[in-house]
Amino acid sequence: MLKSANFAGLALACLLLAACGGPKTQTAQPAQTDSANADYYDNTGRPDANSGGARMITISTELGDFQVWTKRVGNNPDKKVLILHGGPGMNHEGYEAFDSFFPAAGIEYYYYDQLGSHFSDQPNDPRLLTTDRFVEEVEQVRVALGLDSSNFYLFGHSWGGILGMEYALKYQSNLKALIISNMMASIPAYVKYAAEVLGPALDPQVLAEIRALEAARDFDNPRYGELVNTHYYPQHVLRAPMADWPEPVLRTLNNMNPEVYVPMQGPSEFGASGILEFWDRSQDISSITVPTLVIGAEHDTMDPAHMRWMAEEIPNAEYLYCPNGSHFAMYDDQQTYFTGLIDFIKAVD
Repeated sequence: MLKSANFAGLALACLLLAACGGPKTQTAQPAQTDSANADYYDNTGRPDANSGGARMITISTELGDFQVWTKRVGNNPDKKVLILHGGPGMNHEGYEAFDSFFPAAGIEYYYYDQLGSHFSDQPNDPRLLTTDRFVEEVEQVRVALGLDSSNFYLFGHSWGGILGMEYALKYQSNLKALIISNMMASIPAYVKYAAEVLGPALDPQVLAEIRALEAARDFDNPRYGELVNTHYYPQHVLRAPMADWPEPVLRTLNNMNPEVYVPMQGPSEFGASGILEFWDRSQDISSITVPTLVIGAEHDTMDPAHMRWMAEEIPNAEYLYCPNGSHFAMYDDQQTYFTGLIDFIKAVD
């Protein structure tokens, strides 16, 4: 869902209330900080101690074995969060803001580059680009990391939110909780929102020029990138001029793999034309019963009303609303985002 200066068509990457009485909207409170705990930083007996928590995990597929990169931060036997990045084809780097919040809260967490992403193997075979195969990859990572229903929080942002929903629909017995960040449960609904709400909110001349370039499928035209980078991304992806975007976000965009992104999402900023074009789990998410947090933002590329509805549809879900945020609300509405996220994790525990 974003496009970096180096790649065309990155739209969906910048593409992912409580209990039976009905939905509950969280109100942000100051994040609670655990007192310094030497155990959190103790790597004794950890097989990844000499690599600072980083390790490669072997993933078996029908096309052979590959290596994916992970990195653990901290220790907590009850709270372990696996971060599923957006894209598809982006990587963990855009989520480095977690380093400013999770350690102080005593939460153990894992960065992870999915197969095809920057720090992991990049086999470049379209047969590997299916949601089912990515779900099985996450399951193999979970087993290798020793995560289980007593401690396993699965966090997915944008495309990672799709992957998180798919994983929960198959393997929720392995989960302690699920976090769906800035992702709707239906790509057709996302496309409709982009076409009927986000596009028309642009200057009419800008929208007309974008539409003309898309109709000509001239996505590599520098003018297309210029229009989107100037008029769309700073409003709905991360609310700042792109030159002022946080360095981790720019880095993850520059390291995005278009050989994964474009086949799955397609090149357009206002629609999906790839493998995910007809993905829709809106009729299925009610079967997710583990505690779930759905995070939406007012200025998101994703419809915040739809994400609130998701939290109403999932039986044991809460909705965290970021009034000043966009698709990367963990940066442009940071205090609301991380306060609500950490409070949810601690409440589940």
